[in-house]
Amino acid sequence: QVQLVESGGGLVQPGGSLRLSCQASGIIFSLWTMGWYRQAPGEQRELVVSITSAGITVYADSVKGRFTISRDNAKKTVVLQMNSLKPEDTAVYYCGAQNNLRTYWGQGTQVTVSS
Repeated sequence: QVQLVESGGGLVQPGGSLRLSCQASGIIFSLWTMGWYRQAPGEQRELVVSITSAGITVYADSVKGRFTISRDNAKKTVVLQMNSLKPEDTAVYYCGAQNNLRTYWGQGTQVTVSS
């Protein structure tokens, strides 16, 4: 079955960095658009950044210049490097795998930015 397993969340001070990883299994990884989404308490889940099978990226305006997504098709992993973190980046971050038919989700990893 399809599994997306996130890791790398935690507590960090404002201005700090975190690196999230998502390990995929059960899909032909190279064919899927991969994305990172986040959901803060009381808010809807929102797109942070996505990367297509061709490597085309779409970033939310709020993270441009601070976050970077990358994928390794051989390892079936997608990584989100988050720099210059702000308290408003606090949320549960989810890895998503999408095609034209459906989206698969990971279980999420908590990111807390606080002093």
